[in-house]
Amino acid sequence: MFRPLTLAATALLASSIAVARYTEEDEYEGLLKKRAPITPVMSGQNFPDPALLRMADGWHAFATNTIINGSWVHVPMAKSPDFQTWTYLTGVDAMPTLAAWVDLNSPRVWAPDVVQLDDGSFIMYYTAAYKEATNLHCVSYATSNTLLGPYVDSLKEPWICPTAIGGAIDPSGYTNSDGTRWVVYKIDGNAIGHGGSCGNTVEPIVSTPIMLQQVNAADGYSKIGEPIQLITNGPADGPVVEAPSLSYLGGKYVLFFSSNCFATTLYDVSYATASHIKGPYTKYGPLFVTGTDGMTSPGGLDIAVNGNHAIWHGAGSTGRAAYTAILSLTGNVVTASTLS
Repeated sequence: MFRPLTLAATALLASSIAVARYTEEDEYEGLLKKRAPITPVMSGQNFPDPALLRMADGWHAFATNTIINGSWVHVPMAKSPDFQTWTYLTGVDAMPTLAAWVDLNSPRVWAPDVVQLDDGSFIMYYTAAYKEATNLHCVSYATSNTLLGPYVDSLKEPWICPTAIGGAIDPSGYTNSDGTRWVVYKIDGNAIGHGGSCGNTVEPIVSTPIMLQQVNAADGYSKIGEPIQLITNGPADGPVVEAPSLSYLGGKYVLFFSSNCFATTLYDVSYATASHIKGPYTKYGPLFVTGTDGMTSPGGLDIAVNGNHAIWHGAGSTGRAAYTAILSLTGNVVTASTLS
């Protein structure tokens, strides 16, 4: 019989996992000391799996689908002129029409991420349910000439969809300092797991690797070479590693990800670092766990490409609310300075 952990026990367990991950224990000491509660942006508006893009007029964010006034918004949006005051764009759906390959009965459009291309246009990487195997998700892309959309995916089949190993979710774009473009995503192995938390805590545990795919710098989608595995779930990660976001911070490549199950208070924001974009990556963290700054089940962090501004979500009374912070890396330890 499953017995839910108390909040205190969960936080203690998550903290013990964090210490086990660190190899630089002196740097870790005191990192997760309790601080004053952080306040979510937009008064706690439901805004899960947020992604961040900076433009000349300020900051823009995109999120997983949500229901507004009884109707699904596939890709909600928000904006901020200063990264502190955020406005939810009521009535805006960045991708109102779905692609032919999506299961329209239950599309489950998750974790969009938008990147501007060199010609000024925009590409959105996103996840949706596959109509040919409705229990699975696939990754695809949609394009637009304007930031607000509408973004259009004209593909008849999804862009990345390894159905034999669970499908794929959580794509995030990255532009390297040398001008090369990349996409990180998760193989959704727990979708074909054997049960338990997030479908993947019953042996044998299925791998949920984070993959790196190089793409053409001009169009953002033509694949170059084969995908490269960066990390996968280990004993400290519970059923999954997911929600990857890649950036360059403090002289290193930093791969942010979440581990454990999003539906539990063990969910977290963690990270791995490397000297080269292709790795090898070493896991550190977590950065946020239940109890950090009063948050519950923090996860899905996205960081501005080659910047230090970050956004993520945490469980709240109205859904999963968005939080923001400025991040820094010293050695292999990421710390956050919150703004709200």
